[in-house]
Amino acid sequence: MGNLLGSWRFKEPSTIEECDSTWGSDSEGEEPPAEDDSGISDSISPAESERASGQAGDTSPQLMDSPEAAPKMKRSFYAARDLYKYRHSYPNFRKSRQPNEYRNLRFYMNKIPLVPDGIYIEEILTKWRGDYDKLEHNHTYIQWLFPLREQGLNFYAHELTQDEIKEFQSTREAKRRFVAAYSMMLDFYGVKLLDKNGNVIRAPNWRERFQHLNESHHNYLRITRILKSLGELGYEAFKAPLVRFFLEESLCNGTLLNMQHSALEYYVYTIRLPAARRRLLRYARQHYRPPHAFLWGPPSKKRASGSVGAGSSGIRAPAPTPEQQRRGEENTPILSSHDAIMCQELAGGGINGCAELGSSGAGVQRALMLVEVRGQRSDYDEAFPF
Repeated sequence: MGNLLGSWRFKEPSTIEECDSTWGSDSEGEEPPAEDDSGISDSISPAESERASGQAGDTSPQLMDSPEAAPKMKRSFYAARDLYKYRHSYPNFRKSRQPNEYRNLRFYMNKIPLVPDGIYIEEILTKWRGDYDKLEHNHTYIQWLFPLREQGLNFYAHELTQDEIKEFQSTREAKRRFVAAYSMMLDFYGVKLLDKNGNVIRAPNWRERFQHLNESHHNYLRITRILKSLGELGYEAFKAPLVRFFLEESLCNGTLLNMQHSALEYYVYTIRLPAARRRLLRYARQHYRPPHAFLWGPPSKKRASGSVGAGSSGIRAPAPTPEQQRRGEENTPILSSHDAIMCQELAGGGINGCAELGSSGAGVQRALMLVEVRGQRSDYDEAFPF
């Protein structure tokens, strides 16, 4: 009996509908306005308030209403599955056989440097803030600043564990530095952290930074990682204000047009509370153009009864062979859909090929640079709809 229980594995979803529970307990128009638990208001956001007081004359281009102006898009099963696993705390996660060294916590306690660069967290927080070239072109620090329970592309960075997460959340010094790192990255993106509730507004340098963010798509992957890490380390409430801010800038103000799909396909779905996701998606649907192309609303009755509708790609995950499943259970680390597919594209040999990119710090840095700087327009566009 013990062997049977030990070998049981959670059955992963195989369609987008199975991955997305956002509208599972809700039907359009039936849910009364709920008290906002995200620290933001649906009527006016901090960014709107700031512009009303000091930037009333600012005008930005708006999205066009014509159907021809919008590219045809569909939802990504790979993104939906990746975020489903994250929101459900990685149901098939296998505990590492290696001793838990708490390397992420020790890094944030300034006791060990990040690898391979050999830099301590205090140096990053004091010397890197405002150094936008360094934050843009260094590709190894983000996995250390925002750790996850999944493998990233810096194989020197260590995955979080449940025990380490608990210890991190009870360590004031580590939490203080983590919020400082989050504030530093927001500044890099042209955003200012306002308060302990996670509310954000445009930073004074927002025009320059937004222009860069529109042209630097690999930062969209970083933002997904940052949002995930916020939830892991006790700052789930910080997510909704930031996601709402990006939705407003991309959909209403036209300042981050290239981020629009990433905000809807990835950022919203890092939020664990379905009611919070529904509020954000309702807000987005009000401002999305053209309206008929909005893919993230509640399923129609026809779709709910079993057929595939416009909001789904209809993709079903390919069933692994028994041998593939056995090997995957024994050897394959958890890897996010972002990193896994980028790794496949770079190495040409799937996830296992990534480990062969080289063990030197220079090799890792070169691999990460190639992955992040590439145009991301290939057979994997579905998973990277930028």
